[in-house]
Amino acid sequence: MRLRHKPWAKEKIEQYPQYVVSDPEGLKGKWSTVYEKNQPLHIEIGTGKGRFITEMAKANPSVNYLGIELQESVIVSALDRLIEAEVPNVKLLNANAVDLPQYFEKGEVSRVYLNFSDPWPKTRHAKRRLTYKTFLKIYEEILPEQGEIHFKTDNQGLFEYSLMSFSEYGMLLKFVSLDLHNSLFEGNIMTEYEEKFSERGNRIYRSEVQFQKKG
Repeated sequence: MRLRHKPWAKEKIEQYPQYVVSDPEGLKGKWSTVYEKNQPLHIEIGTGKGRFITEMAKANPSVNYLGIELQESVIVSALDRLIEAEVPNVKLLNANAVDLPQYFEKGEVSRVYLNFSDPWPKTRHAKRRLTYKTFLKIYEEILPEQGEIHFKTDNQGLFEYSLMSFSEYGMLLKFVSLDLHNSLFEGNIMTEYEEKFSERGNRIYRSEVQFQKKG
């Protein structure tokens, strides 16, 4: 999908430091100071237009949320949603997932969400997939021991690849659904993409995986 460039996006992001974190390196080990309450921090990597992260924050006030998005032209849509929602326990970060260990101490993030990530279908692009082993290592560095990743996609190929990647990394598959919207799973909050894809009749795949205890 072609992304429409918004040349004004960077300036708008800078105008709202109360919503978009500007100095993540300086907050390493201190993320609790960004929020009104010191409580568990869940991050969504690739937050898109922000529907999931905002609705999760509304539904779970005892958790702090951080939506991470690389594209400035996308995160401004999430910013608009956040400004309108006025939810105190959610912030945004315009950053690349490969840099996460520079921003968070071990165990500072309690859970990682990956929703409808780019499938990078060509084999030569496998290393770019957010469920590739090098990214799993990054998540392991910032999560507590036995921390979890919750993953959703409509792409069967990516889902199958990801389950294999999780397994080869030694992770525990705690929950797997091959058709989420026709399952008994409760409390699902949809992303914008999820709603669009499911309306087209696409199946939604979901998994919850956990890193194994060391030693």
